[in-house]
Amino acid sequence: MTYISAQPQVSNSWNDICYPVNPVWLADLLPDYDIIATDRQQLIVGQPFMGRKTIFGIQSADYDIVPNILIREVVDKLYRDYTLQIKYTSTGEFNINIILPQEFSVGGEQLQRSMILTNSYNGKTPFSIQGQTLTAMLDSHSSPGSSMYREVCQNGLMGWADSFDELPNYQLWLNEGSEKNRKQNVKHAQGMRQQAKKDSVVRKIHHSRLSPDLFQEQLYELLADQDQQRVTLTAKVYEHFQRRFVDRQDESMLKTLPIPVQVAKQAHERLRLEQRLLGVDSSYWLMYNAVNHALFNARSSLTLNDRYKLDERVFHQLAASSFA
Repeated sequence: MTYISAQPQVSNSWNDICYPVNPVWLADLLPDYDIIATDRQQLIVGQPFMGRKTIFGIQSADYDIVPNILIREVVDKLYRDYTLQIKYTSTGEFNINIILPQEFSVGGEQLQRSMILTNSYNGKTPFSIQGQTLTAMLDSHSSPGSSMYREVCQNGLMGWADSFDELPNYQLWLNEGSEKNRKQNVKHAQGMRQQAKKDSVVRKIHHSRLSPDLFQEQLYELLADQDQQRVTLTAKVYEHFQRRFVDRQDESMLKTLPIPVQVAKQAHERLRLEQRLLGVDSSYWLMYNAVNHALFNARSSLTLNDRYKLDERVFHQLAASSFA
């Protein structure tokens, strides 16, 4: 099925995404019809403010929506001082960036700690914290990583290396080469890092059995577990990126990255713009940020979830090149 092309819109208000949303059963909507197709019975219907009722998707009977208002209530309870940046599409996908006051220096720039939460009403992007679904984190007894917010491009950075405790372990993982081995090794690293937590009892929940109260309870526990003062391994990799300068020939790497051709062209234009704005030479840091900016601002049929996955792959590929 062809997916609708959309360009993310930007907002700093919860009101733009916390509108009413609820399931509508096909049998209730079409009472005079016998519905033979039983696998998709539930319409996900929302009504954006000042807008018409919108059918975002058709889901199975056991699918539960995560209304954005539930996320807002947990975030407001946890954080008194935060800035909000939201990117959302007309197709019902949401990228919620919670920007915290803690600052870290990368080269001559000040970055802020942030948490990126995703959600959708169309079923294309699962609810996640830094790219990890709630169920996966509870199953592995792991805590979510964190992101960095960069004012120059007004984007949260999705690539991170926080699954590894030490830089040598991350570099070893990068050197494994095949993506299959990388996935196996990162799972092993996560398991080793969480060995001490195996005795704790964590209730596992599944999206199809998610009650609002249980969702908010688990989300609160995961976000409250963040150590906001710790300098993460990801921040150290960002610092390494900033120190690794590249020449015009090296910039040809943009063509080899796992991103669409048009996104690569926009990334190259963004790279040149940031060089002029900051008055600095090209670096792996600027290159990664240029790709990040292009991915999350381009009009594309890519879902937000697709954009996250590509951004993470680009981060690791650039890291592998920069440490070579």
